[in-house]
Amino acid sequence: MVNPFDLKTALLAKHAQHVVLIHFPIALFITGVAFDVIAQWTKRGGLADTAYYNLLAAAISTFPVLGTGILAWQFQLDGQKLKGVLLLHLVLACISSVMIGLVWWVHFHARRRVEVLPSYRLAVEFLGVGLVALTGYLGGFLSGVNTPG
Repeated sequence: MVNPFDLKTALLAKHAQHVVLIHFPIALFITGVAFDVIAQWTKRGGLADTAYYNLLAAAISTFPVLGTGILAWQFQLDGQKLKGVLLLHLVLACISSVMIGLVWWVHFHARRRVEVLPSYRLAVEFLGVGLVALTGYLGGFLSGVNTPG
């Protein structure tokens, strides 16, 4: 039996880093969207700032997640051609990362120009949350978390 507290096993596993890191952009993005919705509803600037910084951290954290995902593909499958659910997961992960970056950019652009955030951003944010959720679901399916039994 493998010791769960063995750092060598945890750090050198071929896919463990991706599985661990993926939770950061997901949580930061969904939390950022929630803060943005609450800030829009309550008109509180502090919540809007919190949303902005959560979205910024989510956008930055997508880079190591994409990198470790590609490394996991190379290590686990020796770079074989992707197909099926794994290919769909990769495509949705790239689209989700772009959506997270786009949502952050809309907030950044409005802050830089000292403008009111556009109202269409909420639709883009909700679309992003849906894409992130679908991507995460497929990742859980691939890792065995979402399988029956």
